[in-house]
Amino acid sequence: MSLLEILILAVVQGVTEFLPISSSGHLVVVAELLEGVKPDGAVNVVLHAGTLLSILVFFRRRIALLAGADRRVIGLLIAGTVPAAALGLLIRYRYPGALESPLLAGCMLIVTGVLLLGTRALDHGGEGYEELSPAGSVEIGLFQALALLPGISRSGATIFGGLLAGLDRRAAATFSFLLAIPAIGGASALELVELLRGGDGSTAPGLLIFGCAVAFVVGLASLGWLFRWIENGKLHYFAYYCLPIGAAVVIWQLA
Repeated sequence: MSLLEILILAVVQGVTEFLPISSSGHLVVVAELLEGVKPDGAVNVVLHAGTLLSILVFFRRRIALLAGADRRVIGLLIAGTVPAAALGLLIRYRYPGALESPLLAGCMLIVTGVLLLGTRALDHGGEGYEELSPAGSVEIGLFQALALLPGISRSGATIFGGLLAGLDRRAAATFSFLLAIPAIGGASALELVELLRGGDGSTAPGLLIFGCAVAFVVGLASLGWLFRWIENGKLHYFAYYCLPIGAAVVIWQLA
């Protein structure tokens, strides 16, 4: 994999992992546009590690509270992680390659756009995530499981689920990204295990470090941008990107 290819993939990962426009959908489409270029196991690990690190840095104060005042939230995060973990393992080991279709990604980007428009209707105040019920956490977790489909934004779907469960906009977004820590960490751990067992890891170490750093910096900037838009009630604006892009990908694939 060349420097340019890993730069493109790292930027796409850093932007789309957090902005509600679907990292998986964009990576599938970008791979198709780059004539089938697909990141190997090592690249997947370091790109996810970079974005995971950006979450840990951005939410470091919130994460510190989990060891004290917010201990109850740990149980909620575990409950919310179970649906995606179970479905993800099923797809990974029983139906590998089932989620690599650009046409599916295009269709699901349209669904993401509809969910984002729905956040505007649901954004009417609410409670903090500390008051979330276990049932509400599982409900958000089901939306995270839906985001295993390429084109469904994990952040967009889980923020929609959080608003639906009665959280206010900032609480829904914060819980969404706290929930991303075990999700991204678990996926990266699986990739690492497969890599150590003899998976494809042909990319040079220097390129891997570069990709990780780019994904971290871009991811951190994306988080800051997203939360400013959330605080200003502009989350649904991302729908005006997802809808036409999704439609364009569908038309491209069908043509």
